[in-house]
Amino acid sequence: MSLRCWEELVQYGALDIMHREYGPYVAPAVEPGYNITLQFDTSSIPAGEERTALIYSIALLKRNALAAPFEKAFADQKALESVPVPTDGSPAPQGDLMEIHYRDEEAIYVRASPDRVTVVFSTVFKEETDRIFGKVFLQEFVDARKTAALQNAPQVLYTNRDPPLEIRHLRGLKNSEDVGYVTFVLFPRHFSPTTKEDTISRIQLFRDYLHYHIKCSKAYMHSRMRHRVSEFLKILNRAKQESTGEKERKTVTGRTFTTR
Repeated sequence: MSLRCWEELVQYGALDIMHREYGPYVAPAVEPGYNITLQFDTSSIPAGEERTALIYSIALLKRNALAAPFEKAFADQKALESVPVPTDGSPAPQGDLMEIHYRDEEAIYVRASPDRVTVVFSTVFKEETDRIFGKVFLQEFVDARKTAALQNAPQVLYTNRDPPLEIRHLRGLKNSEDVGYVTFVLFPRHFSPTTKEDTISRIQLFRDYLHYHIKCSKAYMHSRMRHRVSEFLKILNRAKQESTGEKERKTVTGRTFTTR
């Protein structure tokens, strides 16, 4: 497997997770052009449910690598939670800001606090229509939490162009209209021992989830526009007037009457 952000993930414990999840299958030598290699002896692969579990774990190779900064942030939050709150008015201690530049011009930022973990996505909208659709779609995320049934969902904040306060001090942030920042505020109930794995899996897919629905919305709009144009053409065709000129008259033998 090769990831452009592998060096950053290693700093946050990705290798430890690889050895934890795949153990003896991690090859000591990495294939040229890749960051990590798994090696299997086909004669010793388990059978039955163990084989199924192994295949499932291999399919999650990239997910497990990207889980490193999130697991570290969750552990840091637990450690910061036990630190006494300063009584002299100084700010509470914060975890390290972890940067994962997993795509061109896009990144994930993760930071732990005593009572929460903040995750910021930066995403680039290549087209003007994508930016409009994305803004509407993300605003629904913000408004949906106001309903009673979703009060326990993570808080979602969206800003266009201006980065959130958590990362505003970083250098090299792109400042243009085609850049958006989505902030998720995760509280301890969102990464308890029973929900931690699902939270990591879902939040990693947010960028794909967002752009997938933007493309689906555009495709739906285009199909509706084509359908509407087709209906208008039918109406125009029905509105055409038939010719009111003198009808052609013919004899029994097929000759045509002409007027002189």
